[in-house]
Amino acid sequence: MRAMIIDDSRAMRSILRRIVTGLDFEAVEAGHGQEALDHLASGPVPDVCLVDWNMPVMDGYTFITKVRENPDWRGIALMMVTTESEQRQIVRALAAGAHEYVIKPFTPDAIAEKLEILGLVGAAGGAA
Repeated sequence: MRAMIIDDSRAMRSILRRIVTGLDFEAVEAGHGQEALDHLASGPVPDVCLVDWNMPVMDGYTFITKVRENPDWRGIALMMVTTESEQRQIVRALAAGAHEYVIKPFTPDAIAEKLEILGLVGAAGGAA
């Protein structure tokens, strides 16, 4: 399984990378949505993207809408991992095509649980 971590914070990317690699994912990182789109266009398509909302160049919401516009990327699971906690923002992200939504700060178990809900991690905690 492959995961793409999209966040402008190097520290947050490192935290998420440790979590997903501990769940047997290969991980790639991007510092903003445009960089992530470039990765999608040129490399292997990940099974899941963990996406921050507030980033320079291209925010996570715009990234999600761009991914959902491309039929080749419809199979990618999209999980928002953000500080945006207003109900309106959560509904907006889910309506745009995000499958799951995690509010920072989070625990490693919260990420694993969402990946399990998406069918990407087995109950034992490894990649499916």
